[in-house]
Amino acid sequence: MVPREAKNFIKAAKDIAFNRKHRNTIHFNITQYNRAVRAGMSRYKDIEYAREQAAAIKKDVLQHWSEYLLTFEKNCLSNGTEVLWAQDAREAQRFITEIIKKHDAKLIVKSKSMTTEEIEFNKIAASVGCESIETDLGEFIVQVAGEKPYHIVTPAMHKSKEDIARLFHEKFGLPVSGTPEEIAAFARSLLRSKYLQADIGVTGANFLIADIGGVSVTENEGNALMSTAFPKVHIVVAGMEKIIPKMSQLALFYPLLAVHGTGQQMTVYNTIFTGPRKSSETDGPEKMYIILLDNGRTSVYQDDKAYQSLACIRCGACLNACPVYKTIGGHAYHATYSGPIGSVLTPFLKGFKDFSHLSFASTLCGACNKVCPVRIPLTDLLLENRRKSVEQGLQPLAEKVAVKGFGFVSSNRKTMDFIPSSVKNIVTLPLNYLGWGPQRKMPDFVKKSFSVKMRKGNKKQ
Repeated sequence: MVPREAKNFIKAAKDIAFNRKHRNTIHFNITQYNRAVRAGMSRYKDIEYAREQAAAIKKDVLQHWSEYLLTFEKNCLSNGTEVLWAQDAREAQRFITEIIKKHDAKLIVKSKSMTTEEIEFNKIAASVGCESIETDLGEFIVQVAGEKPYHIVTPAMHKSKEDIARLFHEKFGLPVSGTPEEIAAFARSLLRSKYLQADIGVTGANFLIADIGGVSVTENEGNALMSTAFPKVHIVVAGMEKIIPKMSQLALFYPLLAVHGTGQQMTVYNTIFTGPRKSSETDGPEKMYIILLDNGRTSVYQDDKAYQSLACIRCGACLNACPVYKTIGGHAYHATYSGPIGSVLTPFLKGFKDFSHLSFASTLCGACNKVCPVRIPLTDLLLENRRKSVEQGLQPLAEKVAVKGFGFVSSNRKTMDFIPSSVKNIVTLPLNYLGWGPQRKMPDFVKKSFSVKMRKGNKKQ
């Protein structure tokens, strides 16, 4: 029996793969990205050396993970920050509801964070009567549209400027011919009033810095700074894998993240938060909480292969390089993290039984390996996930029978040649309607195989 999530994935992939408008939009946006990244990479004298250094630091982190996390907690506490360890999404949600109720919050302004998407932060806030509004323009667009982020870095990548203009016309009454500048100005004006009214500001974390107990957030719009400057409470929701040992290492990671993410030399705003406002400071929150989220990460860490995926810095480069992602899009995965890195992580985070199919959503072309700034062997890890899936008996019965049947027939040339081409064509006919869809047709088997013709030709000679 095919799991429900696998069926949803297959249906969504079919629906979007041959959507010409979607393909054109994604092709245009990723082409722009590729052009910017090539220019950004040219600024490096030796990009491979930078990747090696970053990979070595992340390897050290994973070898001493608990030590760095405890050092981080100790330094956070000395800075006046409260650290909360969340074993899973439910516990993180409980912490959030408790903080909202404690501070009687009615409005939250939130900067871009995939970790908050992982625990459905906005939904939880709404359940206790608190509005949570996205302040990153891309996140704001998908929130207004009632959608999930499409991409780790660029959440509205699937929308053209015309799509966004129509959306803002429907929701806010802006002219349907509105320009990107007009739309951005409207969003800026709307969000400015929200910053001033908000009770709580929420961010994720690009890096957790152990030696200073600091949280580093990188952004291009200034919205994370605004989200933390005015509200009296700052909540950070961060995956435990975001830890790095030293603040000095940001000199390597900042430009590496920027160039792989958007092609920039540096992200526009790079902020380090080291606790709530001090008595000598004029702005910033009075209270700061950091929720360190496990939610399956220790399960990944305990795996002797998959643990390497925790080195990811969420640059999104593997998504932009992946031919499968570029064909089926981010929403088809039905998971917080899509593309190659999502296909590796999601089965661990959400269960192999329901999400093992994602590890098969790859051509294993190796493009993701080439662009990864911390050298995660993504194709190797996808193959490992596939092996686990087979060992756990998670493949559908029809697939098991088909693979065994194909193995029996194709393993012996005589058996393959013995079966008439008409029978082969009948057996493979369902592929035209089930697996491949109407856009492709399984090629017909010829009456005589190449080997048969060769044998006959040799006999004549």
